[in-house]
Amino acid sequence: MLLKDKVVIISGVGIGMGQCMAKLAAAEGAKVGLGSRNQEFIDEIVGEIRKAGGEAVAVSTDITKADQCQKLADTVAKEFGRIDGLVNSAYNHGAWATCDVADPDEWSSVYDVNCTGALRMAQACLPSMKANGGGAIVNVNTMATVNPFPGEAAYAAAKGGMAALTRHMAKDFGQYGIRVNSTRMGWIGGAPVYGYIDHQVASGRERDEVIGEITGRIPLGIIPPEEDCAKSVLYFLSDYSKVVSGATLDVNGGQYMAP
Repeated sequence: MLLKDKVVIISGVGIGMGQCMAKLAAAEGAKVGLGSRNQEFIDEIVGEIRKAGGEAVAVSTDITKADQCQKLADTVAKEFGRIDGLVNSAYNHGAWATCDVADPDEWSSVYDVNCTGALRMAQACLPSMKANGGGAIVNVNTMATVNPFPGEAAYAAAKGGMAALTRHMAKDFGQYGIRVNSTRMGWIGGAPVYGYIDHQVASGRERDEVIGEITGRIPLGIIPPEEDCAKSVLYFLSDYSKVVSGATLDVNGGQYMAP
């Protein structure tokens, strides 16, 4: 199994790719710590993982609070003995607004989750990873940082900070045997995207038209399935990427191709 005997924390476990990653990580042999502000939801995911024979714990976590990040890390380390991997997937999209009308005062809260929150989680997990001789951190990023989409300025700017943070963490944490990489996601075929499609259909559009509008931008001609996107993230936690650090992997079906 890809993650056999590894202990992994995933922040921002929600109805999208977060819950999918948690279940897949457990199925691949990892012991999983789930963090989210919604305790009830992550308790349900833990129940599903345990029912399938896996091991997991859930801790309500607001990553804008350093003490809550530390509580998640400490709980997982106490429960499973160590921390081998961290996936920073929590995010705050912020208001949909183009730069000409955006409110700069609202951007700090978006940055506090998407960039600074990832740093808080990494610092919380650092002692255990150092004591264990290394580990892996994956920062889940977005294609919007390099392929602008109207209305995503705040989100993309904050994730752009995360992109720079990834490289600095890779440089600073490498001395401890800790790898830090990033995945740059595009459209993900999961509940949030399908909810968007349903909303468009409810407003009077044809479903095939809405889907075609999305897939027409993607060379593979599909909305990348959530599970396949999740697998790309988990690759960076595995030993198959043991000498990869500071890298960014585009996971978008070819919609954006890094130069």
